[in-house]
Amino acid sequence: MTLLSITDDRFAALDWLVVLAYFAFTTVVGARLAGRQQTIRDFFLGGRKLPWYAVSGSIIATEISAVTFVGVPATVYFGNWTYLQLGFGAILAKIIVGCVFVPAFYEREIYSPYDYMGRWLGPDAKRVTTGLFVVGQLLAQGVRLYLTAMVLAVVSGGRLPLATSVWVIGAVAVGWTLLGGIATVIWTDVLLFLVFIAGGAVSVAYASHLIPGGFEEVLHAGWAAGKFRMFDLSADPSLDFTLWAGLLACTVFNLNMYGTDQLIAQRMFCCRSARTARWAMISSSAGLLVAALMMLVGVALFAYHARFPLSGADAAAVAEQGDRLFPIFIVRTLPAGLTGLLVAGIFAAAISSLDSILAALSQTTVSAVYRPWRQWRSKGAEHPPHSVPDSAGEAGRELRASRLLVVAWGFALCGMAHLAQRASAFYPDILRLALAMAGYTGGALLAGFMLAFLRVRVDGSGLLWAAPVSVLTVFAVAWHQPWSHWVCWIGAGLLVACWCGRLIGRPRPGDLARSAWLLLALGAMLWINHHGYWTSVDADTGQLVQHSIAWPWFVLIGFAAAFPLGYLLGEPRAVQPCSAGEQRCSETDA
Repeated sequence: MTLLSITDDRFAALDWLVVLAYFAFTTVVGARLAGRQQTIRDFFLGGRKLPWYAVSGSIIATEISAVTFVGVPATVYFGNWTYLQLGFGAILAKIIVGCVFVPAFYEREIYSPYDYMGRWLGPDAKRVTTGLFVVGQLLAQGVRLYLTAMVLAVVSGGRLPLATSVWVIGAVAVGWTLLGGIATVIWTDVLLFLVFIAGGAVSVAYASHLIPGGFEEVLHAGWAAGKFRMFDLSADPSLDFTLWAGLLACTVFNLNMYGTDQLIAQRMFCCRSARTARWAMISSSAGLLVAALMMLVGVALFAYHARFPLSGADAAAVAEQGDRLFPIFIVRTLPAGLTGLLVAGIFAAAISSLDSILAALSQTTVSAVYRPWRQWRSKGAEHPPHSVPDSAGEAGRELRASRLLVVAWGFALCGMAHLAQRASAFYPDILRLALAMAGYTGGALLAGFMLAFLRVRVDGSGLLWAAPVSVLTVFAVAWHQPWSHWVCWIGAGLLVACWCGRLIGRPRPGDLARSAWLLLALGAMLWINHHGYWTSVDADTGQLVQHSIAWPWFVLIGFAAAFPLGYLLGEPRAVQPCSAGEQRCSETDA
């Protein structure tokens, strides 16, 4: 079977024209609304002058993304509405972020949550949280790029192979980011938000039109098949779509996503004030309605294919990868023009997430790597690493470096998309794969923020050890195959070796107790990986099965490992922000 046999040239010339026109229109409008980018403050913060409703729409468009637009209908088609329970945690998290995190971030001008952590915990915290963000987003956004490339390969009838499609999408994302920085990203996201709503509504309406009985039959077929089942009260943590996962695990999961992940947090920093940033974050809870609309699309697809079953190459393609369901429906069923508009929405959704992460990766790299390197070269330059230089020449160099980093990270994301194709074999659908990837590093990021926010009397040096232990612990609860044991043992061995090297090179008071805590945490991680949290006997084979904890709990587990260990392994300090020169915090720091 080839992708060409799926589409059979159904994606017409008019559809390609609509796609090109959409991208041309959004590019021109986004560039004009963004204005001229003269400094990195313009490039990364939009001059801190963007209205709350634009930022709110951008947050919704980013969190929905192509994974939700394509993956949620397939999840409902093969399951039900229990995915909606996870939205309860998202709303609670947005309220907490808006009321608690935002005022802390607006105490002074910063470019990322990692600047905030570095201010209170020192340069070690800034470096390690920046690294966590980079790793987590390379994993998660590589999946989104892979999904969009798959859609492009489908609609092109196989003329653009998957590998080529990855690089085409990546090139467009880099171009959009370079065009006008975060301001262009946000304004194009607003247009994308409107396309999401229109595309979902059109899909439901057209599928209902083709079914005898119309929309009433869609509701009847969905209700009879249990597609509208919304609540699952199971306490089993190996299940991902449960009420407890939504209220408990996903609240913590989304505190990281909205509060400490630069992909979303960067948008908050573009608002005029803490009040407008708070309103932008809380009002973006309306994104749950967009997710509900896409779940209704899944019900409509179920009712449609109950009357008109998939067959031939289409059935084989969906059986091979369920996420192809909605793209195939779009290409096969919708009239020319509408097909192009929805496909353009899918492409724009992915590119919106990609250009957002490219801008965020570039900004964090400039802040954590480029500026300290420039200061090291200048040996006592007037401007500290995390401040915005007044020199026009230095500002221009930073802007050029930022643009070059956008291109470099674009290459890295394309490489990760190819790896995501291999990883997809281990997950039932791409939606779960993308969300799971974001959870590996999220707990350590949230722990770093809480250590800074609570003004604990330790610096961020403990995070250098707590963060990898946290990531390994999440890995340990997620995987129990023999190969995973090697990963955990090798990771633990490297950490112990590095710790011993630090003890020899710079011993400190209390190292014996710190060593005991580190070994205890690593021992617990290895025990969990080998024994699991719950085992049962397979009824068919009689073999013992180790159950894995579902992805919504990843951030909570990672936080539980990183926060106490980061505190216990840190060095004592007074509760004052670190000095502008990024020296280690001390009682004399201002």
